Amino acid sequence: MQLGVNVPNFGPGTDPGVLREWARITEGLGFGLLMVSDHVAVTPDVAERYPEPFYEPFTTLSWLAGLTTRIRLGTTVLVAPYRHPLLVARMAANLSGLSGGRFVLGVGVGWARQEFEALGLPFTSRGRLTDECLRVLREARHTPTGTDTSRIPVWVGGHSEAAIRRAVRFGDAWHPLRLPLPLMRSVLSEHALPGFAPRIALRMTPAPADSPERPLGVGTLEQILDDLDQLRLLGADTVVLDPYHADPQETLRPEVAWEALTAVATHWRSRP
Repeated sequence: MQLGVNVPNFGPGTDPGVLREWARITEGLGFGLLMVSDHVAVTPDVAERYPEPFYEPFTTLSWLAGLTTRIRLGTTVLVAPYRHPLLVARMAANLSGLSGGRFVLGVGVGWARQEFEALGLPFTSRGRLTDECLRVLREARHTPTGTDTSRIPVWVGGHSEAAIRRAVRFGDAWHPLRLPLPLMRSVLSEHALPGFAPRIALRMTPAPADSPERPLGVGTLEQILDDLDQLRLLGADTVVLDPYHADPQETLRPEVAWEALTAVATHWRSRP
């Protein structure tokens, strides 16, 4: 099982130098995947958790592709309705080609109603628009149009019944975001999913986290490593660690996340 990192591409502490350091550290520690988030219009509902500067994901990953050599690069998740499906296919294919086939396209339907309104998009149609985008991407895999998306893994986010059907129909993996282990186990037992690549939290604590509602990835190093073992037993191909916890001020202190990632990477490699 491979480990990845969700890197903050937003917030008051994020700039090109910090993004460059995130890439250097995650690749240097041996992580297999670096992922970033997606917003186009930083409306008030978005800015509350993901404020400016917000670096557009395709632009950011294209730049990081030139600063790295091995680590895969991806979106967690691209809001599919925000861009025309053919544009997504073109940008994804170009980024995959420019990075030597290292791109992973994670997609979701989106949640920010004000952002949809700012973009002139119907919020209530976001599921249909996402399906349309994924359908175009699937067709592009088999059509000689010049947008060769055949090598790009598509991870589908969400955990509603519609999202699960979407993952089965269009995806290479189901990409749930911060779901409790029992819920993921239940979904995996009930559906024949093409793959499993969850994103979980990462917050290391000096003392054990003993709340029954403890999120995966929160607790001591041993608790986090045990969470990863549980996900490996569930069949996860990749687990993406997310060190951001909705406080924009965290982006001013990336060293906290880097220390936790260093500990996890060092000890995960030595697990039997």
